[in-house]
Amino acid sequence: MSNFEPEIVAFCCHYCAYTAADMAGTRRISYPSNVKIIRVPCTGKVDAIHLMKALEKGADGVYVAGCLEGDCHFKDGNLHAAAHVEKIKKILEELGWEPERVAMMHFSAGMGEKFAQAAKEFTEKIKSLGPSPATQTVGKAV
Repeated sequence: MSNFEPEIVAFCCHYCAYTAADMAGTRRISYPSNVKIIRVPCTGKVDAIHLMKALEKGADGVYVAGCLEGDCHFKDGNLHAAAHVEKIKKILEELGWEPERVAMMHFSAGMGEKFAQAAKEFTEKIKSLGPSPATQTVGKAV
């Protein structure tokens, strides 16, 4: 398992988190290449089903990255996203999965370095948890 490289899906809001990721790239601040970014207009548009689908399709970890709390460009979209993340964490616990596989993060557009650091830390956390239980059960008879 030491060579396990997790697949991470990051739903990033267009205005802040995606811009922070872009800034990290522009400033040549690296973060793990296994973090796959999906740009969304607002994290409030990321529903619980999107998080579950990402896990179902093989992501080992998923995070939603939005604007700083209180600074959402769409008023309270990031608060809705945080509620969805908490709902999914509870569902994962009920399934016997680690709730740490899902996270909510907040960035401003100028936080490229913090975005990269958070991506590294989340990847390391998922690496320590190991492969997703979904990928462990694929192909096994139920």
